Amino acid sequence: MTRTPADDWIDLEASFLAPYAMPSSQSRGRAHAEAPHAYRTVYQRDRERIVHCTSFRRLMGKTQVLVASINDHHRTRLTHTLEVTQIARTIARRLRLNEDLTESIALSHDLGHPPFGHAGEEALDECLREFGGFDHNLQGLRQVDEREDRYPEYPGLNLSFEVREAFVQHAKRKDHPVTLPFRDVGAPLLEAQVVDMADSLAYDVHDIDDALGIGLLQLGDLESVEMWRVAADRSRSRNPDIRGDRFRTAVLRELINWQIADLLGETERNLKRCAITQLENVRGASAPIVNFSEEVQQGKAALEAFLLARVYRHHRVLRMATKGQRFLRALFAEFVRYPELLPARHLRRWTAAPNEIRQGVASTVSAAGSGSEQIAGIVGDYLAGMTDRFAQQEYERLFQPASQ
Repeated sequence: MTRTPADDWIDLEASFLAPYAMPSSQSRGRAHAEAPHAYRTVYQRDRERIVHCTSFRRLMGKTQVLVASINDHHRTRLTHTLEVTQIARTIARRLRLNEDLTESIALSHDLGHPPFGHAGEEALDECLREFGGFDHNLQGLRQVDEREDRYPEYPGLNLSFEVREAFVQHAKRKDHPVTLPFRDVGAPLLEAQVVDMADSLAYDVHDIDDALGIGLLQLGDLESVEMWRVAADRSRSRNPDIRGDRFRTAVLRELINWQIADLLGETERNLKRCAITQLENVRGASAPIVNFSEEVQQGKAALEAFLLARVYRHHRVLRMATKGQRFLRALFAEFVRYPELLPARHLRRWTAAPNEIRQGVASTVSAAGSGSEQIAGIVGDYLAGMTDRFAQQEYERLFQPASQ
């Protein structure tokens, strides 16, 4: 049998990966069968499919915490995703996990987020409550399985089972029908656990950075937070004369390095304590293996409580969040009531439905029935895919036509 360059990667994984990592050769494959690529593994192909898809590009215009109209420097969903990916790869490499799988999970983990951050998710969950609610993780799975339209042979991106599984493992609604193929796999892979922790690490630190950058916080405000105070003292001990933005950057870097080092140390202890010597042990574990120490967990809890009180509930943030929710609620109600207002691509999904379902659509969002459920899902998909700016523009087109 002729060897291919992809076989070299498989051999490299076999020689480098820890026995509890997920090798490409053991993937459960894809929903739609494809021939192996000549020089890329299954997870390398996943990574590139994600980077090239529409949902990934739209992350550039979606809020992380602050809407994109404030300035050009704070995080969006895209920059947050790239930062999570970089941190996750660093951790995966040190633990000898599959970096390509880790990167694919990290790059895709926020694809299902709607506009306007968590406020937007709350608004859509409220709008869709009668129809099962909204979960950005399951929406991400739906996006890569159905809504992306890039290949003539199949719908979606046809990603590997293991990348798709990560959406379900992190979802709140484990009883949803789409989770059925993933219910027998056991605990999450270590690669997925790494991304989960890298996500937590990144948004805590970078939300501080953004809040300082636009004046929601001052450096002195953070002296009441123990993790910040310790990181600041360490930074000053190395550079006693450091001030201003350089000091801020030094402390943020110290916070990241501290948490990564702690995560690696605690995870290695967990691997030994739980006798994780092969992949089957990971699947059978009763608690997360990749985690922070108790000390850092407590420090992060205090830091997150501070962010909740001083940043996420800041009146400027709440005003932006409330405005975004108003846009989404109004758009949802209008499109459900008048499906013919939907753009052609989404309207085709509606007109393709059986006539008796289309005739059953109610004139109000609250009405029940198969017609309402059908159009509510189509509208939910449309709204979830929007960027912040496009949602606002769509609102203006529908409700303020004179301004167009």
